[in-house]
Amino acid sequence: MQLRTQKIAPCLWFDTQAEEAAKFYVSVFKNSRIGTISRYGKEGYEIHGKQAGTVMAVEFELEGQTFAALNGGPQFTFDEAVSFQVLCDSQAEIDYFWSRLSEGGKPGPCGWLKDKFGLSWQIVPQALFQFLMDRNADKAGRVMTAMLKMGKLDIAALTQAHAA
Repeated sequence: MQLRTQKIAPCLWFDTQAEEAAKFYVSVFKNSRIGTISRYGKEGYEIHGKQAGTVMAVEFELEGQTFAALNGGPQFTFDEAVSFQVLCDSQAEIDYFWSRLSEGGKPGPCGWLKDKFGLSWQIVPQALFQFLMDRNADKAGRVMTAMLKMGKLDIAALTQAHAA
């Protein structure tokens, strides 16, 4: 596998869980795989503090999107300022991703959740953006009001709010 198959790829900083996280994400998404795994050598120990032979970085791919996971240490953690949107075509898809990605994590409002590694995800129906950008402000407003009351998003309820 060629490292970095796209010009811009997210690099996710973990303390020590890069390989575990990559394996988890690959288990959740179809058409996904682990790529190259690199390990720390003895060089630089005084700076990075990682034992030689431990995982340094993991390249992985989810649905055609290349990611890197780095075991960089405890200095940085994830927050909601960056999240990944999973666009879903059906309620079954929303239910699946919501259930799998929130395992050991924390469900949030409006389709957001944090996974067990603290990474934020938005599990969103494709139709939501069309509803919210409707030129009819009343329809868009009803959808927004409905969405703000939800944790996991409900396509039927959003569609009903849009149609009302």
